[in-house]
Amino acid sequence: MSARPHSLTRRLTLALGLSLALGAATGARSDQGVEFRYGHMNPPTSAAGIQANWLAEAIEKHSGGEIKTKVYPSSQLGKLQELAEAVSTGTIALSHNTAAGIGSLYEPFAALDTPYLYRDVDHLMKVVDVNSPVMKKLNEGLVKAAGVRVLYGYYFGTRQLTANKAVYQPSDLAGVKIRAIPFPIYTSAVEGLGAVPVPVDWSEVPTALATGVVSGQENPVNVVLSSKLYEAQSHMMLTGHVMNAQLIVINEKVWQGLSAQQKAAVTKAAEEVRLRATEMVRKSEDDELAKLKALKMTVIGTGEGLKLDAFKTSVQKLVHERFDAKYGDLYKDIAAIQ
Repeated sequence: MSARPHSLTRRLTLALGLSLALGAATGARSDQGVEFRYGHMNPPTSAAGIQANWLAEAIEKHSGGEIKTKVYPSSQLGKLQELAEAVSTGTIALSHNTAAGIGSLYEPFAALDTPYLYRDVDHLMKVVDVNSPVMKKLNEGLVKAAGVRVLYGYYFGTRQLTANKAVYQPSDLAGVKIRAIPFPIYTSAVEGLGAVPVPVDWSEVPTALATGVVSGQENPVNVVLSSKLYEAQSHMMLTGHVMNAQLIVINEKVWQGLSAQQKAAVTKAAEEVRLRATEMVRKSEDDELAKLKALKMTVIGTGEGLKLDAFKTSVQKLVHERFDAKYGDLYKDIAAIQ
């Protein structure tokens, strides 16, 4: 089959999905209450997919069944960028994305995905708490710029490099094409690691790896395992270059269309799932790494000769050159959160 019919089918499917989502996303009410649609790009069995289902269940529970949420996983309603825009335009009510992805709607959000930015997971969680001074300011800007607000953020994992060869230092990646999330902060991170960044949407990563369009990628351990990337990648390097929060966003008109009681129910659900999902990811990281090793993936950390300081120095140099002028004050505010 040629690429064109597949592309056409994809566009028609997307258009149909978005049109079906429209009524629900705008907070459509009926005798049965309110219904949201939540579109995302991850498999339903992934950490991100599981927490999306948890949120749907928690919202229904805390609203007494008044608000129901239908979850559409695996890019059914669009790719990474399309999903961010769909929440902004109101064609879907909810989605989740990386901070850099939200940065496509309001640029300062991208700073939250800066490599080697957080002291630890607790620091990250304090920063992305919607009540933190950093997030309050960012959320105000996001609402004004795009009609979207962050409902909550949870710890998504720490991004590690995978490839089909052993890598110990940046020079080992010279000329090697590594998939990067198609946003500037991520392409810069991959370039700082020493590689040639190739922007590829998540939905196309398995094909890009299988066909050799890229020779590696970077993602948290849970993504490598749940998406079976170990089938196409032989080595994982524990570079730990980006500590990620996944941000769950809601269309602002949908939010403002809720009653005070409904907002309280959604807020309670969000806080519950935020903590539950973070705990799930933190507890599972060591087990998931062990499973990858059992699946014959070679894991290289500092104990195996990985020169982590060399990666940090290379990445941070590039980040400072490209982003300090834009995000320097925000970086200071993030560092000040204790």
